Amino acid sequence: MTGDAVNVSLIFSKYPMHITSLLGISADALSALLDDAFGTDRHARTAYLLRKGMTAIEHLSFAILDNGELLASIQCWPVRVGKADLILVGPVAVASNRQNEGLGTQLMQLMLRAATPQDAPMVMIGDPEYYGRFGFSSDDTSGWTLPGPWEPRRLLLRNSNKVVLPTHGLLGPAD
Repeated sequence: MTGDAVNVSLIFSKYPMHITSLLGISADALSALLDDAFGTDRHARTAYLLRKGMTAIEHLSFAILDNGELLASIQCWPVRVGKADLILVGPVAVASNRQNEGLGTQLMQLMLRAATPQDAPMVMIGDPEYYGRFGFSSDDTSGWTLPGPWEPRRLLLRNSNKVVLPTHGLLGPAD
């Protein structure tokens, strides 16, 4: 799959759904989904500081729709640690009434398939027990710091191309 793939129809479990680029989704619909999934206080979270002022990476950001209703989304952002470019994965959001149906897993798999060999390593703040199945771990992030509170075990990296990254540094928005 390439970054050009949009409007791909897929079948998830027993529900017919439609995956599309996040570009076609209204800001209001996306904001409502994120509020539902993470709460209206979500802007105070460290992940928001990491991507402040950045634009989502188009070829890695998707939405799942069902009859026009936004059910889930994944966004990816350009960030940096030291001089090394990274991709911040998240949020991965699923409407509260549709959680535990595998939508988040489907979005993660789609995003990973859409990644190109030229894409930077991926980083996220998340549950290692969940995101470990996608190749994320905290093994190489212990020397990194963030611009807000975080649990070191939840700062996860997926560096499948074994790019040499700084062992220490502040993770933040790309310039």
